[in-house]
Amino acid sequence: MSIEIKVPPLGESVSEATVASWLKQPGDAVSMDETIIELETDKVTLEVNAPVSGVLGAFKVQEGDSVEVGDLMGTIEEGALAVSSMQKEPSSEISKSAQSTAPIQSEAVRTKSETASPAALKNAADAGINIASISGSGRDGRVTKGDVLEFSARGHSSSAPSIPQIALDLSNAVAPALAPSSKDSSQLREERVKMTRLRKTIASRLKEAQNTAAMLTTFNEVDMTNIMAARKKYQDQFIKKHDVKLGFMSFFVKAAIAALKEIPAVNSEIDGEELVYKNHYDIGIAVSTPTGLVVPVVRDADQLGFADVEKSISVLGKKGRDGKLSMGDLTGGTFTITNGGTFGSLMSTPILNPPQSAIMGMHKIQERPMVVNGKIEVCPMMYLALTYDHRIIDGREAVTFLVRVKECIENPERILFEI
Repeated sequence: MSIEIKVPPLGESVSEATVASWLKQPGDAVSMDETIIELETDKVTLEVNAPVSGVLGAFKVQEGDSVEVGDLMGTIEEGALAVSSMQKEPSSEISKSAQSTAPIQSEAVRTKSETASPAALKNAADAGINIASISGSGRDGRVTKGDVLEFSARGHSSSAPSIPQIALDLSNAVAPALAPSSKDSSQLREERVKMTRLRKTIASRLKEAQNTAAMLTTFNEVDMTNIMAARKKYQDQFIKKHDVKLGFMSFFVKAAIAALKEIPAVNSEIDGEELVYKNHYDIGIAVSTPTGLVVPVVRDADQLGFADVEKSISVLGKKGRDGKLSMGDLTGGTFTITNGGTFGSLMSTPILNPPQSAIMGMHKIQERPMVVNGKIEVCPMMYLALTYDHRIIDGREAVTFLVRVKECIENPERILFEI
């Protein structure tokens, strides 16, 4: 019996997606609930699982095609059996060629190929990465797609020699991406790559913010001495009790919430001809992923302790890097914090995340000579930036907001006592 594979619901207000990758090929055996295709929307990557066990039929759509909810992507012959490419008898020509010219794939690469997910193998092949170089974070050391993306994001590449075609066939990897080019790579002066749906959406939203909002940025600087001392003093106890590190971000989230409560305009948005003031504090934390910038949201952050904020950020960050964020993780934020300091940025002017009215930018901590109580001292300083929509927020409110954040960071006890 032929079972159709259709595009599932993609989330609220999302009707279209792009076929990112097929993880199986026509004729392959698939198990019920096994991931067979990945779809990319303007917000998240969505995995589509097999509805039944059987054999995958011909594709109705190809990688890169745009699809809408309900579109037919392929079929599965329920209950059918398939002969995998590992079991097929190679032709005598290929066998002879393999015996005479192709070295056997190393045991490390073979083992990694057998324990890596199909998506991981494809992404590694596309990036020219030796799968054996990647440590797996999945069950029993399985290499996941997220492991490959994170490995690639760190700037690693394969240093192993090219793997023969026959070895790739035997390990079910993808050969074309690894095959040596007939042209000298030094002659490739340009490369054209189609923008992903996520990248196009990021570009559109940022341009929309520039065209719509009256954006203005104000700056301040904060002395990180007391927070750094507090982290150093309590870090070991914090980890022992909560099983998570005490980072800087939880302090800034709490400081921002204190300032938002005092300056409600910063936690508001424009809806038509009305101003909507939010009495809840869902803080978006900008996360850089291999596919682009995303802003998952820490819900009701005002009701969370420092440990819960750190745990939430850690979980959302990992989901972002692994491409596992859901629509619910990315929608509904009231205020955003972005930290360019992780990449070494000393100062920047962040762009609004519509429909929010403000975004705060953190930056690199750098020691600078400062006058403290009439004396010059070397202090660890950070520049803070607040970009705001001047249609809603006045300059006085924006400056006051950053001053309150500065006061809370330089005197962390203010957060504890809510003053």
